[in-house]
Formats: sequence, C-alpha cells, structure tokens
Amino acid sequence: MALPRFTKVAAAIAAGFLATVVLSVVAATPASAHGYTTNPTSRSLHCKQGTVTNCGAIQWEPQSVEGPKGFPSAGPRDGALCAGGDSRWAPLDDQRGGTGWPSKKVSAGTFTFSWHFTAAHATTKWEYFITKPGWNQTAKLTRSALDLTPFLTVPYGGQRPPWDISHSGNLPSRSGHHVIFAVWTIADTGNAFYQCSDVTF
Repeated sequence: MALPRFTKVAAAIAAGFLATVVLSVVAATPASAHGYTTNPTSRSLHCKQGTVTNCGAIQWEPQSVEGPKGFPSAGPRDGALCAGGDSRWAPLDDQRGGTGWPSKKVSAGTFTFSWHFTAAHATTKWEYFITKPGWNQTAKLTRSALDLTPFLTVPYGGQRPPWDISHSGNLPSRSGHHVIFAVWTIADTGNAFYQCSDVTF
C-alpha cells in the first residue's frame, strides 16, 4: 500500500534530521591524534610490547600520553612528566629503582630518533630533553632533573606528519643511565604528547 504523500515527506524530513545529527556528532568528535617514540623505545611502547609488566592501562594505549603543552614553563607537573600529567598512566613515572626500565645503549653524537603515529595531527615542533649528570635515578622525573634546554628541536610549521617520522640529532655527552624526554607539540590544540625513553651511555 502506497504511503500518503504527507507521510513520505515526514519520513524524508526525519531522515534528513537524523543525518544532520549524525554528521554533527562526527564533526564534533575531536581528532584522534596520538603517537609514541620507537627509537629509543619509549616506556609506553615497552609496556605495549610486554617487555615491562605491571604498567596498567598504558599497555593498550602507548600513543595516548597527552597533556598540556608549553613545557618547560607549563605542561605536566613535576613527578608526572612521563605520564603527561595523566594519572591513568602513572606507572610510567615509577623509576622502578632506577634500573627497572629496559635501556638502549647509546653514545654521544649522531642519533636517529623515531616516532610512530596512530593518527597524525598538525604539528608545531618536536623537542628532545635529557637528564642532567648526577640526576636522581630513583626519584620521579622533575624539571630539576632535566637539562631544560632541548638538545634537539625540530620545527614543523603546522604540517601533519606521516605515520612514521625520524629526526637526526646529536646526543650530548653523558655517562651511565639517563632519560630522554621527548615532546611532540600540537599546533591546533592546547596539548602535547610526552614520551620517556631510558638510555645508557
């Protein structure tokens, strides 16, 4: 039986309204922009790979260590730097006695840093910081433990990066165990992504 004309019109209007609502919800959903360092392997990636256990939820979301941008004058609070200030990822801040995280052997001089992105985002820059000589390896990472002048800065001018990107730079001279603190600053949000990687010179 054919529907009356007014019923067809009402159905069309309802379908159009539903489509508008769905599109509005999709448009309002923030872009999923996430990433982590693969060289040197970050703590969050070690958790995902299972080389470190008792990591909590970060093992399923190594790409999600996101917090306020502006480091070092702003950004995550001291003691929560490796977690980006997000309590969900707090196990990343645990130094595990100073030797509990796998550590990549490195030397001063040229090194290639690599990131993998699960979703790209317009990027302002990447910055790489390192702990000072004599830093406290058993305490949670703080600004006072870091050399707050990045040893490598890679500007990106608001572009979106590919899924994988590498940066070549020079590691400063150090000895023993240190932490590299990598910051990926996003251009069109108030946030940045933070990654801690353990290295041994």
